[in-house]
Formats: sequence, C-alpha cells, structure tokens
Amino acid sequence: MNILVLAGGLSPERDVSLSSASRIARALIAKGNRVAVLDLYGGIDSVKELCFTDCFDEIKEYTVSEKVPDIIKPSDIESYISKNILECCKTADIVFLALHGDIGENGKLQAVLDLHKIKYTGSDYTGCLLSMDKNLAKVLVSASHIKTAKWCINEMDASINFPCVVKPLSAGSSIGISMVNNSEEYKTAVYEAKKYDNDIMIEEKICGREFSVGILNDKALPVIEVIPKNNEFYNYKNKYQKNLTDEICPADIAVNLTEELKQTAEKIHTILHLKFYSRIDFIVDHKNNIYFLEANSLPGMTPASLLPQEAAAIEITYEDLCNQIAESALM
Repeated sequence: MNILVLAGGLSPERDVSLSSASRIARALIAKGNRVAVLDLYGGIDSVKELCFTDCFDEIKEYTVSEKVPDIIKPSDIESYISKNILECCKTADIVFLALHGDIGENGKLQAVLDLHKIKYTGSDYTGCLLSMDKNLAKVLVSASHIKTAKWCINEMDASINFPCVVKPLSAGSSIGISMVNNSEEYKTAVYEAKKYDNDIMIEEKICGREFSVGILNDKALPVIEVIPKNNEFYNYKNKYQKNLTDEICPADIAVNLTEELKQTAEKIHTILHLKFYSRIDFIVDHKNNIYFLEANSLPGMTPASLLPQEAAAIEITYEDLCNQIAESALM
C-alpha cells in the first residue's frame, strides 16, 4: 500500500507526534509498504512533490525534548491544515494518523477526512471528541457506574479539597497538569493549565498506583504499570525521557485486578465510541478501587510509549502492530 503518515501540526504534543511518525513509517516500510510522512502544518508546495518511499534512509528521525514545545497558533483555524495536505491524502491508499492532541485527536480532522472520503486509522470524529474532552469522557464513564475522581470545571468548588489536580480540559501527554497542595500552588497551576486550553478541570487527587490498558482490535492488551523513579507523577518529562520511569508489563498484580482493569478498559473503549485501538489510563488506590483517568484515541507510538510495550508482551512486534492498525483503515 501507499500510506501517508500524517504528523506534527500545531499541538503542544508536536514533538511526540513526529517521533511516533518516524517510527511508524519505518515499521510500515519493513512490512512492504511505501510511505510518505507529512507535517499537517508544514504543508507541501505541490502534490507532485509527494513521494512514497520504501527506503528507511529517507525517513527522518525525531526525538522528544524534555520541555513541551512553545507553539504559536494562527488565529485562522483553517490554517491548522496547510495547503495541499488533503490533496496529498487523496493520493494515498490510507492515511495513518500519527497526530497527538488538538485538531488531530479532538475529532475535527477526522470529520474533514470523512467529508473527503479519505480512509484513515483510528477512531472517527465521535470517539475522538468524546475521549479528548475530559469532562465529557468522565460524565459518560461515571454514568456507567465506573469510578472516576470527583471533578469540577474552571472554578474550584466545595466538593474538591487540597490536594487536587489541575489540568487543561483537552490535552494529552500530561501537558499543563499540576499537583496542587494549597491555594498559592492552585493559582500557579491554573495559569499553567490555561496556557494550553481556555477550560480547565480541577480533580480530586487519588493516591495509588498508575496503570494503563491498551486496546487493539477492540480487545484489551496486557496491563502495564508505570512507576516514575523521581517521586513525581507520570508527567511529560517522565513519559518521554529514557530511564525516568519503570514500566512493568504485564503488571505484577493479582489476576482478578488484571481482569477487572482489562474489562473496564474495554467497556470504556465502547462507551466512548472508540474504534480498533486506544489506550485507557487508571489509578488504583490502596483498597484496589479502580479510578478512570482518561482515554487516548491515538496512543503514542514513540520508543517510550506504552501501547507498543503492551503489544510486545503478547509477541506482537512493533512492525506487526503498525501494520494491523494500517489495515484496520480498510475495514
């Protein structure tokens, strides 16, 4: 197949996306495909310049820096998709979405691709919208009697006490998230979160162990536990820099807790209308109560990402994982 890997864009998760795309492209070439990588925001002067290749050396490598990139967004929303991008997408057999956050994961791009009858990987606009908006996701999940931390939007109310968590309403990779212990920290946390979204979520802090469950072909993969080594939470730096987090897969937990996490992840995947693959994150407290954190419609595929590690635990290679995701776009 000729596969266009779409990445980059103007999300704060731009570096993560470009790292994912580089790895995905090489994996797809290894499986016999011809691949082109395009930056959603970078554009291309002419469709004639688009070249699908089967040469590894033509795929640029990217690494994720310690700090979130400083992204200046245009005022005109149409310019989030640069010129000739859609025309290039139409020349491919499928588009592999390696985007993270913002337009790539909130359903807007998926809706545009649907209007142009372009086949793409991952969930459609409905699943992306419902999972990206943390408030909508928590409303739907809690309505199905799945535990999630108490929360409020934009203003702290009486239901939430310190310590708490402040986060942008629609962002991934733990960007803009702060753990807050008092009113002074709260002010700083609100300022930080609002760098990335006009709306914020204030959430009860649940102390416990953090787990993630990848979904592939709508079925749960082995559970993975993440344990940052520096006594911080699983933040942007700990997620993407080497040797800062222990990632244990399969997680060293009781069989019944493993099964409950997997079943709950599959249920959330369905509730949020996610398709084929996703990743669902949880906190488990000291009483083994499971709390839903968030859902990811386009999980990271970098060298440090969790979904590929979970697939590898059941002997699905990275190359086969990417190929399965690509082929799902044809279903």
